Amino acid sequence: MKKENVLWAQEVREKIVTKTDVTVKRAGKIIPYTTKDGKYIDLSAKDIGWWTNGFYGGMLWQLYNYTKNDFYKDIALWIENELDRALFDHRAMDHDSGFRFLPVCIPDYLLFDSKEAYNRLRLAADNLAGRFNPVGFIRAWNDPCDASTAGWAIIDCMMNLPLLYRAYENTKDCRYLNIATRHADTAMKYFIREDGSANHICEFDPKTGVFVRSYGGQGYKEGSSWTRGQSWALYGFILSYLHTKEERYLDTAKKSANYFISNIPESGLIPVDFIQPKDCTYEDSTAAAIAACGLIELSKVCEGDEAAKYEDAAMKLLKALVENRCDFSTDKDNIVEKCTAAFNDKDHEFAIVYGDYYLVEAIFKLTGDAIMIW
Repeated sequence: MKKENVLWAQEVREKIVTKTDVTVKRAGKIIPYTTKDGKYIDLSAKDIGWWTNGFYGGMLWQLYNYTKNDFYKDIALWIENELDRALFDHRAMDHDSGFRFLPVCIPDYLLFDSKEAYNRLRLAADNLAGRFNPVGFIRAWNDPCDASTAGWAIIDCMMNLPLLYRAYENTKDCRYLNIATRHADTAMKYFIREDGSANHICEFDPKTGVFVRSYGGQGYKEGSSWTRGQSWALYGFILSYLHTKEERYLDTAKKSANYFISNIPESGLIPVDFIQPKDCTYEDSTAAAIAACGLIELSKVCEGDEAAKYEDAAMKLLKALVENRCDFSTDKDNIVEKCTAAFNDKDHEFAIVYGDYYLVEAIFKLTGDAIMIW
């Protein structure tokens, strides 16, 4: 990392810690998704299976790793234990098991050799592996009423594959590796378009694996370019490369990243969809934060001008967020603003917890203080 970028990130890191020292203590033991009137809304009682429920705990672990303040660790451990209710509820377990359990369990396992955290990771990995359709993909979502989405897979799952890669690394059981790479290869073939843009949802014949069609999903429309999906692809494929050292995943990560970079607006602020109507101003700050994390990892495995290109792009995204879309006051619990879950949802541009998580992860990557949870 360039020295000036590290120094800048160190200043941002201290702003984050100054804020969270107040807001985390004020919020106490909660599992948030978004905010109301600037204060986190707790999902721990209402919806323990919500897919984002690991991110707040992951952010607290990142903060604990840097500060060693026990109140971060204590709440992170409480969240980890609370998520057992999701782990043992088949309705809650889906393709997003990595998002739920990696952020809360990996730090506990790495820092404290926790047998309980390891057990949760193995159970979650086995559940994710059980979703694999042998024709070549991990099924998305649950459909208790019928099998209409039995052939659906989504780009988000690329970010959940590290749950399987880590299970392989810990056990040397090739089933985990084979499932992860089979899904990644399917995603590489059918989700990533020739120009590097990514589909959100692809449907396959669940009996034969034959590709049926793509869907617009959370983007503007079919064939468009949902930016958070693009960031999942960018970061997900570099993670597959880091775990396997297979060059095809690095090449795909670069292809996805190059498309993302070519579409970054001059402002550095990321729209919900890269091809949304020109008169639409909806933003998704989470896409910027996630992409920055992936770009930083890409810069580490590249050299020369290529490495500088990815680092510079990450810094453009992060500086735009910090200068224009972050609230470092203690008035609000959230840091990142103007996040959007899906283009066609009713609500847009609000606080979402994984915006904060990925901002913290990106800043802490630059300063050398991050735990690699993926």
